[in-house]
Amino acid sequence: MPIRADEDLTAAVCLFKSLGDPTRLAIVRHLALGEHRVVDLTEHLQLAQSTVSGHVACLRDCGLVAARAEGRSTFYSLAQPEILDLLEAAEAVLLVTGASVSLCPRYGTSA
Repeated sequence: MPIRADEDLTAAVCLFKSLGDPTRLAIVRHLALGEHRVVDLTEHLQLAQSTVSGHVACLRDCGLVAARAEGRSTFYSLAQPEILDLLEAAEAVLLVTGASVSLCPRYGTSA
């Protein structure tokens, strides 16, 4: 689908900003493996519960993560399986761009 010059890109910018945080991206990648509770994500990511909860809430507000209550536990999963296609496409782009993205003086790892 061609990109129109007059198209409003606000939603796309917000999507990429939501995935642009390392913790949120790690949560999404971990949820690609299946449902998890915040305590599971906290253990896996070695982060504080409040930090993980805040990022999960952000992803949920963005419509990327869904919640399912079971007893006193809440299980989180990817709400949109298409996000896996996006991550796969990003990995393909990273393969062809090599280190140029991480070396970018504006957004790279040394910025």
